[in-house]
Amino acid sequence: MRTHNLGYPRIGSRRELKKNCENYWAGKITLDDLLQTGKQIRLENWKLQQEAGIDLIPTNDFSYYDHVLDTSVMLGNIPLRFLPFVQEKKKSFPSLYFAMARGYQKDGMDITALEMTKWFDTNYHYLVPEFHRKQEFGFVCTNIIDEFLEARQQGINAKPVLFGPVSYLLSGKEKESGFNKISLLGALLPVYKEILNSLQKAGASYIQLDEPFLTLDLDEPVKQAFREAYSYLSNECPGINVLLATYFEALNNNLPLACSLPVHTLHIDLVRGNRQLDDVLAQIPEHMSLSLGVVDGRNIWKNNYDDSLRLINKAAQALGEERIWIAPSCSLLHCPCDLELESDETTLPGKVKQWMSFAKQKLNEASVLKTLSSPQLDEKEKEILLAENREMIWVRATSSLIHDPKVQARTASVQDRDFERELLFAERKTLQASLLKLPMLSTTTIGSFPQTKEVREVRSKLKKGLITQKDYTDAIKTFTEEAIHIQEEIGLDVLVHGEFERNDMVEYFGEQLNGFAFTQNGWVQSYGSRCVKPPVIYGDISRPEAMTVHWINYAQSLTNKPVKGMLTGPVTILQWSFVRNDQPRSETAMQIALAIRDEVFDLEQSGVQIIQVDEPAIREGLPLRKTDWAEYLDWAVKAFKLSVAVAQPKTQIHTHMCYSEFNDIITSIAAMDADVITIETSRSQMELLDAFITYKYPNDIGPGVYDIHSPRVPSVTEMENLLRKAMKLIPVRQLWVNPDCGLKTRSWDETIQALKNMVQAAKNIRKS
Repeated sequence: MRTHNLGYPRIGSRRELKKNCENYWAGKITLDDLLQTGKQIRLENWKLQQEAGIDLIPTNDFSYYDHVLDTSVMLGNIPLRFLPFVQEKKKSFPSLYFAMARGYQKDGMDITALEMTKWFDTNYHYLVPEFHRKQEFGFVCTNIIDEFLEARQQGINAKPVLFGPVSYLLSGKEKESGFNKISLLGALLPVYKEILNSLQKAGASYIQLDEPFLTLDLDEPVKQAFREAYSYLSNECPGINVLLATYFEALNNNLPLACSLPVHTLHIDLVRGNRQLDDVLAQIPEHMSLSLGVVDGRNIWKNNYDDSLRLINKAAQALGEERIWIAPSCSLLHCPCDLELESDETTLPGKVKQWMSFAKQKLNEASVLKTLSSPQLDEKEKEILLAENREMIWVRATSSLIHDPKVQARTASVQDRDFERELLFAERKTLQASLLKLPMLSTTTIGSFPQTKEVREVRSKLKKGLITQKDYTDAIKTFTEEAIHIQEEIGLDVLVHGEFERNDMVEYFGEQLNGFAFTQNGWVQSYGSRCVKPPVIYGDISRPEAMTVHWINYAQSLTNKPVKGMLTGPVTILQWSFVRNDQPRSETAMQIALAIRDEVFDLEQSGVQIIQVDEPAIREGLPLRKTDWAEYLDWAVKAFKLSVAVAQPKTQIHTHMCYSEFNDIITSIAAMDADVITIETSRSQMELLDAFITYKYPNDIGPGVYDIHSPRVPSVTEMENLLRKAMKLIPVRQLWVNPDCGLKTRSWDETIQALKNMVQAAKNIRKS
């Protein structure tokens, strides 16, 4: 048997890439400095995997921003609006690359970034390729060759990783009507041929082609595209051993297709698709090897060696050891780098830490599984290796840290009436309008304001004991006062307190709930330089005391305008945490929902009139196969409704969702029955509103008019045009005006100017 890895985290164990990218954008370091950081991270990652005993180590899994963007650039898929960067010699290649990722607004140019959306059902965001009818492709960027040679020079047994041609097309969006992006396959395949042959010439013996769309529902034309693509590559690139990687779900009805493709090795995910092995073994052809994804690439719990060995041994008996590869289920991009960096037991208790495994440790698990699978291993040695793992599994399963009978009893006692608000939306809207007296096209923001260097320094000083709790509280009060004053000056109708006391929209709540633990360096990439540190849900969840009431009430005391109470919803807390894997996710979601319900009640009792319960992750939580959607949507919607149904009809409930396609789940969005929903629509130019029009969505909606993921400031006219587009689609009496998302990552200068333009756009339309 052999081991391999599908991909490794590229941010650096201490987020070196994030820090250096941001310093480069700010002009604080040179391009050479940034490139040197990237090279150092790559070298460290390769050596670490080599030392862990991984037989084939991935290259081209590194990226300065996003691997799908890297593929677009490599293939010469540059939208025409970025042509000035290609034509003007003064503009460096990185300027084009980062402009595509972040937009560009200087030197007399004002160019919007590529659209961004979620990577399958993960919390990673990728940059969506744009396609036109006469799209041309070419092998214009050779980083994939350069990095392979760089690894070989370091003595690394390298396996280049490339986003597969069919999945690349499926991940993009047609930017003109009347054609199907799959029709571009004929233009794309000769470029893939050139890339694969160039890699073979450089010395690559195995090449990994990622085709994650093979785990989704596919129509016959797409299936035919897979057959055409791999038949072409097999004929035109003889002698290349292609490892076809699928992940995030079982192949199911696409299994015959995958087994029919002329590739050397097929990788399957046996964590998310743990029931598919028997079917795969029955259908895999004799010439094909099988890569078993038995180490969880998306969660942080230690591998159960006995469970994994049962799968490995079954496959080995059916196919022979020489045809079996052992690997993580998917790229380790979705895991933190190294558990060894965790030392503070105040946030991550030792008992919980011993149950966990990060990317570096998962490599060791793959190697240990290979050793345990060897028939040459002495039985005594095998038992020694297994004993510690078995002990850890047993201790976790029986730990009193995990199980809280009071929480379990409360969840079991929930009744149907606990999910429903007292009045229908139309009645609530009339009541709320008479109390709030807001203007048409009410303006607001999504919640957070810039987390400046000063804000982060205050939080850091408190953690290090350099300032007192009173000093910290006084500083947060000052930041909050400034935010309220700025919003009043701008002229926003519904204000927020700014969330300066919050490190993260999920972590902040997890820190105040029982059943959560936290890491010091458990960072994972969300998009670009944006990294998050997901909490760890290890046990039953409850809320000991109010979490947000103090700061919302303080902000409200500073203004006569309404200030929204800001909460994160149960499904988002679930999705954006590393979740316990010993009970159904639906059970954990209901426990979180009851905790948020208690907070909604306390906020309302304190006099808060508007409460926002954000659920940006509800769409990303959808199972990849539509046959599994109904069950998920049932409990996900119920979890949200359980959180907010305790509110009186006079209390206006908002929710927020970002970077989601809503067409296929619009009935469930409507069933959530939020009084106001705010969504991302600016990068898609209001295209995401289509679902709300077709469905005749009855409640109020705030389509985002300001893309907060880009540093550019949209003009009044631009936002006015977006609003007018929205007004053609949605009755104006239902519309709110807001940015796409929270403003945490932006600077104050950008934020103030953009919000001034937004408010002015709303005022101009009100006048007309």
